[in-house]
Amino acid sequence: MSTPPLSDLPIRRLTPRDLTACADLSEDRGWPREEHKWGLLLAAGTGYGIDDPDGGLVSACVVTDYGPPNRPALSAIGMVLVAERHARRGIGRRLMQYVAEQADTTPLTLHATPYGRPLYEGLGFKVTGRAEMVRGHFTPGGAPSVATRAATAEDLSAMLRLDAEVFGLDRTHVLTRLPAFADQLRVAEDGGELIGFAAAWPNMDTHVIGPLIARDTGTAKALVTSLAAGMDRPLRTDIDVRHEELLAWIKARGVESQAFNAVMTYGAPELPGDWTRRFAPLTVAAG
Repeated sequence: MSTPPLSDLPIRRLTPRDLTACADLSEDRGWPREEHKWGLLLAAGTGYGIDDPDGGLVSACVVTDYGPPNRPALSAIGMVLVAERHARRGIGRRLMQYVAEQADTTPLTLHATPYGRPLYEGLGFKVTGRAEMVRGHFTPGGAPSVATRAATAEDLSAMLRLDAEVFGLDRTHVLTRLPAFADQLRVAEDGGELIGFAAAWPNMDTHVIGPLIARDTGTAKALVTSLAAGMDRPLRTDIDVRHEELLAWIKARGVESQAFNAVMTYGAPELPGDWTRRFAPLTVAAG
């Protein structure tokens, strides 16, 4: 029996049971396996994939919806991968077109690498921002000017209120997974008011800081400093390039620039919320 052409292979929903196959696909393309991150994305979002008749996945991606349940106001696309043996045959475009059809009128966003950007531009995505990935061993310098502490269960409602204001949409279904997903979750306060929060979660040989939500740059610095103090691995985060002061500060402490990603949107001129208080995403794969 002959193998069906790639264009005839069905696209299906992925589930957490597909985690190993997704990690295998990452490894196939030279990415880290990132099983911890895949687990979160497949639980909080919707995965789409194409099964390879010879085993494994031909392609995969994950879509994370934000806003009212069943009526999302924004969908973030991430982890778009095509197996090396099937690359450059239109599979990525087909999967993206399918995701866009499923989204209907819901605006889309994604972080594109320089390699992936031409595909998304060809599908109508526009560049609306940039994020800089930085990585390294953080060297502290001076005492933070803002008090931070470990988050508790009692902080959750205030965190969700602040996040909805800053992110612009409800992402309760993602943030409520942070205590189990992250190794550290800290909040910043001023006079008893919660003015920022951030998490550090394990990803291969690094700890990723994200999300990073803060009233101002000083608060963001305090949260980064407090999280870095509890790390035993290099720090990694993806900072909106408009936050020039934070980027200059973190680079002065041993954390180096690694790459730039284009923040792209489809169906919306820009992302909702208040970028001045949104310093870094939970992960670029989830917007």
